[in-house]
Amino acid sequence: MVNLTVPSSIDMRLDKYLSEQLVDYSRSQIQAMIQDGKVMIDGRKEKSSYRLQGREAIVVDPIQSQSSPVLNEPQDIPLSIVYEDDAILVIDKQPGLVVHPGTGVKDNTLVNGLMFYTSALSEINGSTRPGIVHRLDRDTSGVMVIAKTNRAHRKIAEQFENKLVTKTYIGLTWGIWTENEGLIDEPIKRKRSDPTSFTVDETGRKATTGYKIERAWRYISNVRFYPKTGRTHQIRVHAAHMGHPIVADQKYGGGENRTKGFLPEVTRELQQVLTILERHALHAMSLEFVHPETAKTVSFQAPLPEDFNDTIKLLNEKYG
Repeated sequence: MVNLTVPSSIDMRLDKYLSEQLVDYSRSQIQAMIQDGKVMIDGRKEKSSYRLQGREAIVVDPIQSQSSPVLNEPQDIPLSIVYEDDAILVIDKQPGLVVHPGTGVKDNTLVNGLMFYTSALSEINGSTRPGIVHRLDRDTSGVMVIAKTNRAHRKIAEQFENKLVTKTYIGLTWGIWTENEGLIDEPIKRKRSDPTSFTVDETGRKATTGYKIERAWRYISNVRFYPKTGRTHQIRVHAAHMGHPIVADQKYGGGENRTKGFLPEVTRELQQVLTILERHALHAMSLEFVHPETAKTVSFQAPLPEDFNDTIKLLNEKYG
């Protein structure tokens, strides 16, 4: 079973909302589940076209299909533990690690590693995503909070929904920004041509990202990002929209093409950066929220990983 609580400020069709939450299922699969009575809204059945008003409790009994995730056995995957108590677990996720099983990824995920590490994980999101309150992209490194109890899960999820969690990211971006700090307030929508990608679109969902330039080296900037909302790929899409895609982000225009058009020696130097990184240069540096049991504000940090430090060292050597 999957239990969902609809955010308070929403006006959206039931099937559309579920397609955004249950990313491992197609829209047609979700509509079939609704029609077959496998989706209950506050204890009752509704049609796919039912418009959610906010705060509804949704219970889904997912269908099993070839495209639905099958959680494998717990796997011994190294985890970097930042903090742990009876309610929460805070980790520093390594780049390259998918958070949970899904389409095309059945094992070797963070969830598999968490299941090996502990049996105390919240059950709110069912067996496919135990403990998972929020996500980071596969190649985004950094701090994540995991819920060990259902009570902790609900309280932290509510803070995310109400934008009460303070998130800080560090990203290396191409180019020199015209403003040292600012706010990117541009809605984001999934691309029709590529459902795995997103773009700025006036018909999309509200997305807001604050930013501040920490350092600039001739061709690359070190930027601190403060996402106010939590859309998929939000920082990556917003940075690309501003003309400064995340370094090594192939999906959003930050790959090898950005090293071309310079003198040969400059191109070689910039390609060195891509050789060091081998993934998009985005790191979740800190997370601040109210602890679900103590009601005290807590803050956790994840230091810059080795590839970031090596890249910054190279940039300092080349461009001061």
